[in-house]
Amino acid sequence: MTEMSTVSAKIEKSKKEEMEQLGISPSDVIKKAVDDAIREKKRARLISDMNEAGKLIKNIPKERWVQAIRESRDER
Repeated sequence: MTEMSTVSAKIEKSKKEEMEQLGISPSDVIKKAVDDAIREKKRARLISDMNEAGKLIKNIPKERWVQAIRESRDER
């Protein structure tokens, strides 16, 4: 079983009452929000890393790419 940690948040009393009336679980909402935030941050970081890699790749001459591909084929 996954080890859990407690997280709390303060919300307006009226929002809490409305959640209760609608049968919304604060725990489920917080878990989903945390998962979404982590996923979005990872996606943004990946895009940033890909952009940086693209900048580096542009500096590699075409001849070097051809050489690397040929060497890779020869290894097979």
